[in-house]
This record gives sequence, C-alpha cells and structure tokens, in this order.
Amino acid sequence: MIEPALSDDTFLADLAAAPRSPDQLHLWWLGQSGFLVQHGTTRVLLDPYLSDSLTEKYAKTDKPHVRMSRRVVDPARLTGINLITSSHAHTDHLDAQTLAPLMRANPDAHFATSRANLRVAGQRLGRDVDLPIEAGESIRVGGMTLHALPAAHETAEQDANGSCLYLGFVLSIGGFQIYHSGDTVLFDGMVDLLRPHAVDLALLPINGRSPERRVAGNLCGREAAWLAKEIGAKLVVPCHYDMFEFNTATPEEFIAECARLGQAYRVLKLGERRTLRNDV
Repeated sequence: MIEPALSDDTFLADLAAAPRSPDQLHLWWLGQSGFLVQHGTTRVLLDPYLSDSLTEKYAKTDKPHVRMSRRVVDPARLTGINLITSSHAHTDHLDAQTLAPLMRANPDAHFATSRANLRVAGQRLGRDVDLPIEAGESIRVGGMTLHALPAAHETAEQDANGSCLYLGFVLSIGGFQIYHSGDTVLFDGMVDLLRPHAVDLALLPINGRSPERRVAGNLCGREAAWLAKEIGAKLVVPCHYDMFEFNTATPEEFIAECARLGQAYRVLKLGERRTLRNDV
C-alpha cells in the first residue's frame, strides 16, 4: 500500500501553513486526477476522488478496483473550498461519497461540470449544479475564470443535445493558467485549442489505454510529455496512476520523454505540495 507523503492531520497542517502570497500558487495531488489548488484565500478542487466507493462497488466482480494507495484526507475535513469541478461522470471524477461530505463542509462552494452530466451530477451532489458549462464557454466565479475544452475519453462524445460528455478545463487564477485535461487521448485540433491559453501548469493522465483490460483511453506517459511540450506548458505534472491495480502506470516513460524533449516536469507524491511562483 502506497502511503501519502502527507495525509490527514499533516496534510491539513500543510494546507493551513501554505503562504497566501499573491505571487504564489500551491498545488497538492490528492490521487487519481484529483488536485487541490490554493491561491491566496481561494481553494479549488479539481475532480476529487476521496473515498473507497469504487473498491466497494466492484469488490465481488471480475473487475475489482483494488486500491494501491491510502486516502490523503477525509473530504469532510476539507473546508474553505470555493470551487469544485468534475470533468465527466465516471465515479473517480464524480463521486457521491466524496462530494456529499464536501458539500456539507462547504455549503457555499460552486460546482462546475458539463451540461451533459447535470442530472447525474445533481444526484451525486445532493443539489443542483450551479455552474453548468460547455466546451468553448468560460465562467467567471470569484476572482477566477474557468474555460471548458473538449476531451476525448477514447472519442469526443456528445449527448443528444450536442453537449460534450468529457471536458478539460483551463483554470485562470491569480495570473496562473492551469490546464486540467480530465480523461483524454490526443485528438485533432487539441494543440491548437490549448496554445492560446499560455498554460503555466498542465495536469495530464499517463495511464494509457488497454482494451484487453477494458480500460477506457487516456494519454500514456510519452503522449503526455509531447502534449505539454507542444502547447508550451511551463510545467507538467502527471496523474491518473497509483490508485487501482488494474488501471495504473509508472511515470518512467513520462519522465524519460520529458527529459528528451526538454519539457519541465514534476512528479508529485500523494499529498505533496508544489508551490509555483509567477515565473514557475
């Protein structure tokens, strides 16, 4: 079992101790594609999964979700959250057992997801989604801007109304541009969509795709490094690994390709903080 670098009390202590300087942005990896972003007094959760719901759900099936790592923190203990995002409706990105305690602890938090996922998101949140968004749209909330982009979890699927089932987000906060891709593979036009956003930090999956294991598609490590380089990301952080035994990867390929391309990267441990300054 992988132990987080920081968890529970030590994680919360680090969260409280992070300087609230306007020229600093703090990032913690929470596992899978979940991240906590803090700038000043503003806190954002990107696709948090902080429960054992999938392990419990699939325990007696032919696709057990055996956990590789311990949970970083009880979601009920996370406070001061201003915005929560969900890139799509898969449970490791939209989890009722994570979201319900989060919303109780943060009743004024905003929640953003695709219009295609409003019904299921409302059921799992226990309330209506207040920030529905579509690819190509931007939402201003507090001092932040959230811009939605299409994602292709194997394919760029849409519902009957033409709303994207899978999204990526560019979060503009405190002068920093953070690209959280959600679950995605490369698709035509992706680089052209992202380059104008002048991404400071890209958060990209590296677990790849494996049809024989019935694992939906994501970037592999080599592709994640290439994408970060092509869009001009100042820094890239890998994610979506070390959660479930059947659906993981090691970051070695990602590290090697970043080194070959001259792409700046950082591999975070669970619960570890990365602080960015205006010059990244």
